[in-house]
Amino acid sequence: MFADSPRLPSRPSVACAPPSVRRGALERMPKWAICVPIVFQWAWLALRHASVTLPTAANPRITAGGLVGEGKLEYFDQMGPRARAATARHAGIRDAHGWSDAAWQQALEAARLSFPLVAKPDLGLCGYGVRKLDSLDALRAYAAAYPAGETFVLQEYLDDEGEAGVFYARDPASGAGRLIGLALRYYPRVLGDGVATLGQLIAGDARAARVLGSKAHASALDLDAVPASGQVVRLSTIGSTRVGGLYRDGASLVTPELTAAIDAIARDMPEFHFGRFDVRFSSESELAAGRGFTIMEVNGAGSEAIQAWDPDIGLAQGLRMVFAKQRVVFAIGAANRRRGVRPIGPLALIRLNWRQNALIDQYPPSN
Repeated sequence: MFADSPRLPSRPSVACAPPSVRRGALERMPKWAICVPIVFQWAWLALRHASVTLPTAANPRITAGGLVGEGKLEYFDQMGPRARAATARHAGIRDAHGWSDAAWQQALEAARLSFPLVAKPDLGLCGYGVRKLDSLDALRAYAAAYPAGETFVLQEYLDDEGEAGVFYARDPASGAGRLIGLALRYYPRVLGDGVATLGQLIAGDARAARVLGSKAHASALDLDAVPASGQVVRLSTIGSTRVGGLYRDGASLVTPELTAAIDAIARDMPEFHFGRFDVRFSSESELAAGRGFTIMEVNGAGSEAIQAWDPDIGLAQGLRMVFAKQRVVFAIGAANRRRGVRPIGPLALIRLNWRQNALIDQYPPSN
């Protein structure tokens, strides 16, 4: 089923290096232009498999298979002990407007959480609404600004520098699981020269400048500060390209050891066949050895092949990577359909997507 997943040759580690200003082929394209070939392929696969929503059958116990509209807690709540042990401590918070200090303290103690921590929407996308919180005052402010009646997640803050999205797929028929890709994610950052202010450094970097150009992102950066020569300044809690993050293909880190570790975790989640594990890790060598990583969140059928945004990958190769991902998720959906799993209908999928997009506009800004 997975024979067409593309692989790239090994590339040198860039774990601690500031990202280059250069943008990749897919980054330079308007979103609508990227969507055109993806939609055409989706339509072809839908005709071939006689279902436009077939990927929603990929993970039967997750809303829409994780294509859209599912919550982060859905994945966490279904984890067995092995998967849970590899996942960051967290707690779901709902209707917290007006909570007393005692109520907050009780919730944090019950989840074994302490500051700093990360708050993120349960129903999220691309880092919208994700904030690092350093105090109870910041937590109260986040809860007050969050849409009433909706759930957000508090999670321990992981200070490991490395972050990766590890793509997993398991054939429902044969039971064979494998990694079909790995993306390394780097936070937006600039390199000081001892002369230019932080504001000038950001303005001179086409990638980093996005951190100040997003209405859904609020930074507390001192733009008049002058970083020392050689000082690397991280600009954001999140690493999304919408705020200047950088994605690199990490295919060279896919090893039998890492495959076995992720496969064991995925099998500890009932009926989980396709998705991306977003992890923080201590070093690339440890990650490749299947050790030293912690799961931040899990994404399902809607996981993007973000390694295709690597600046070293050309347009044709990037689209081949995206197309390969879509072929795999349709194939898994088809295999599950043969087992009796029914995809959700198009109208239900549209409603889920509408609700998710409506909520994103109401979230507090990321930082």
